[in-house]
Order: sequence, then C-alpha cells, then structure tokens
Amino acid sequence: MAHWLFKTEADAWSWDQQKKKGAAGEEWTGVRNFQARSNMRKMKKGDRGFFYHTGDEKQVVGIVEVIKEAHPESKAPDWECVDLKAVADMPKPVTLAAIKAEPKLKDMVLVKNSRLSVQPVSEAEWAFVCKMGGL
Repeated sequence: MAHWLFKTEADAWSWDQQKKKGAAGEEWTGVRNFQARSNMRKMKKGDRGFFYHTGDEKQVVGIVEVIKEAHPESKAPDWECVDLKAVADMPKPVTLAAIKAEPKLKDMVLVKNSRLSVQPVSEAEWAFVCKMGGL
C-alpha cells in the first residue's frame, strides 16, 4: 500500500464535508497540476492518504482511503481524479510547523514542495506523522 497527502482549502472542501460523504466517498476533483495528476494515476484502491487543510490551518486533520482509481472527472472529463473516503480523524492535528520542525521529516515533499496538491508520502514519513497525530 502506498501513502499520499491530499491538500485542500477548508472553505472549498473540508474534512467535515469529506466525512459526511461516508463510505460512498467523493471524487477528488480540481487538480490541474500535471505532477499531481500523475501521482493520482499511480494510486491503487486501498492506498491511504493524509487529508491536509491548507490556508490558515496548514495541518493534517484526517486519514482518507482511495476507493476508486484514476478516472475522468464527472464535471471535467478532460481531467482525472480518484475517489476518496474518510477513514479516521487525526486525534491531534499535525501542523506544517511541527512537520518542518522535525528533522526526520526534512525530506518530506510537503516540506520541499509545499505547493504540490497531491503528493507521495514515504512509509517512514507516514508512520512518523501518524505517531505525531496520536495514531
């Protein structure tokens, strides 16, 4: 299983909205960056990801699971998306500041390329951020 990080503005699509979609999940739409799209094309059903609020919050707030692999967006079929469902709240949200302050996470894509909206997370990074968040 691979791990990922999905970034969103809380006022555009929040963790609470994602959770309300339940087991049916929701398309992760609006990705218009080719590198981020390429990352979604690599995803497999069952992969897990961090749900990250950008903007004022800048923190990991939950865990999502890929429930449908890359496919054309419903409203913009020239672009692709994956479908995600909420799996768990992050008991203690993990801020970008805390991630940047941790030497073990210095090579994390979130630290090196914070603008990328869909990014890979290594197994070690995944485990460490989960521990930081109380999982």
